[in-house]
Amino acid sequence: MALVICNRQARRGLTLEPQIQTNNLRDQALMILKSRLISGELVPGEIYSAASLANELGVSNSPVREAMLTLVNQGLMETVRNRGFRVIPVRRKQLEDIYDVRMLLEIPSIRKLAEIPDTVRKVEPDLRQIIRELRRCSEESDIVGYLTADKQFHLQLLGLLNNPYLVSTVENLRDQVRQYGVSAKEVLSRSAIEHENILDAIIEGNPSKAAELMRLHVHQLVSDFSGTNNTSA
Repeated sequence: MALVICNRQARRGLTLEPQIQTNNLRDQALMILKSRLISGELVPGEIYSAASLANELGVSNSPVREAMLTLVNQGLMETVRNRGFRVIPVRRKQLEDIYDVRMLLEIPSIRKLAEIPDTVRKVEPDLRQIIRELRRCSEESDIVGYLTADKQFHLQLLGLLNNPYLVSTVENLRDQVRQYGVSAKEVLSRSAIEHENILDAIIEGNPSKAAELMRLHVHQLVSDFSGTNNTSA
């Protein structure tokens, strides 16, 4: 069974909930709930029950509850006894702390990758394909698709350093940020170009340039996010 859900936001030109064709209902529910967090349809501070959301999605309570518990573990929701799950408002300080750690981990990593461009060239076609997917998603305002490709790009690059702890740590940090700020089409398009520029610098074997582009990329993510109304002080 597959969930095929259309978000009400789609009528305003945003593609936020993908038509998922896998068979894992928990993963499908998780993706849909994350898309609603990104769109703001699941409102920070509001309480939602697994039963009501499951009814809306046309599935049993179990996969939706499991998905919501995953969001609790990722720090995006909290349980409210006998009521359901509350969406946790993201505080600007929390966001800045997360991106500070990402900078500490990813900037030196990108520098290292630019020191071994031959290794990166072996998977360059795959990375270029991901960038094309980023561009497609930006043109179609497909936020969830964009975030999926964005995550794949960064983690695949980091994976070339053969440090699974680095990859899992960065993946966990990314899961703790809703990234509301990427909803605007122009933001998506600019970010796609930033990814391409970072890869170009790595392939060129220019560590300083690659590291600086990565720093600017992460800094811009903070600015995009902080410029929305979805954070509190």
